[in-house]
Amino acid sequence: MHAAAPQRRSHGSSLLDAIGNTPLLRLPSLSALYPGVEILAKAEFLNPGGSVKDRPGLNMILDGERTGRLTKSRIILDATSGNTGIAYAMIGAALGYQVRLCLPQNASPERKAILKAYGADLILTDPGAGSDGAILKCREVYLRDPDLYFYPDQYNNPANWKAHYDGTALEILTQTSYSLTHFVAMLGTSGTFTGTSRRLKRELPSVKCISAQPDQGFHGIEGTKHMPAAIIPGIYDEKLADSNLWISTEDAYSMTRKLAREQGLLVGISAGANVFAATKVAQNLVEKGETGVVVTILCDGAAKYLSEPFWHD
Repeated sequence: MHAAAPQRRSHGSSLLDAIGNTPLLRLPSLSALYPGVEILAKAEFLNPGGSVKDRPGLNMILDGERTGRLTKSRIILDATSGNTGIAYAMIGAALGYQVRLCLPQNASPERKAILKAYGADLILTDPGAGSDGAILKCREVYLRDPDLYFYPDQYNNPANWKAHYDGTALEILTQTSYSLTHFVAMLGTSGTFTGTSRRLKRELPSVKCISAQPDQGFHGIEGTKHMPAAIIPGIYDEKLADSNLWISTEDAYSMTRKLAREQGLLVGISAGANVFAATKVAQNLVEKGETGVVVTILCDGAAKYLSEPFWHD
């Protein structure tokens, strides 16, 4: 008679458990330029897929499973400028789903290589039409065979912004001990800004939430939208922002280089744009003789942009 084998105990956590709970980083040399103002940045590039989009990507997939719209017989399909697609591809690989993505042809080579490494199928769209062209193509593909796909539709899915309402915002409040005075973020799908701002305003009514956008329709800040010239995401609430800042591609590039060379933060272009926007908020506070704690988002790391020529300027 043999004794029963001891039950094995699992150790560690899953890949998906590593999404969220990112650190909030001080930017001391930047803050020093604005006496009385502290600039802090949420290090979303430390998510396992390398960007803030891991949060909504996971939430939309889990919502699809809960509602029965996503089953193993369906392919995850969506339009992306890159980061949400990478999140889908990573999570799909971990959970056993096939992923198909509509992506602008001019997305960086690094993004396309990462997506292919995860096994995603790519449908490359007109580069001149940007992310809007990818959206239109995705709708066309879905409508041809809707039973084949789970189409989370990140631009119109409430599970996008709710990921930040239930996660990002609460983390920021805890990490600042509810002392933040301003939150600023670039708009893309608008999920990060919408979800974070809604929860911050609920929990801390005094906070000011400032959106930021590229200053023109044709720009080089990947993953962001100039709303006046774009298909407006259904989850975007234009009444939510206390004010809006217009950011040039050149200023975003310059700050991205500055963060690498003076802060040791190798981050992407939208992260550079966010930090530049935060410095504009800080400068405005200084000019009014006010103090503050300004929080923004480091959306992703620089690995997907290293082929861009602006690094050499």
